Amino acid sequence: MADSARINVYVQPRASKTVVAGMHDGCVKIRLAAPPVDGAANAALVEFVAEQVSVAKSRVRITAGLTSRRKTVEVDGVTSEELAGALSLS
Repeated sequence: MADSARINVYVQPRASKTVVAGMHDGCVKIRLAAPPVDGAANAALVEFVAEQVSVAKSRVRITAGLTSRRKTVEVDGVTSEELAGALSLS
């Protein structure tokens, strides 16, 4: 098992529901129901990824792009393949 896996995501806040919406310019596109206010979208992204990968929220963190739509998300305790599979990339 790898120490951690990273994935690049493109976030669309204020969507009707939170879902993986395919690819966008080489990144996984995730639509978030949360607004981009006071870190709500970032918190929703961490919660959604943790839920999809079946890990605790504390094992998911945004390592780049906190104020951008393009973000790098790192998940501890999973392989790149597991992360990609959980977000329907494989």
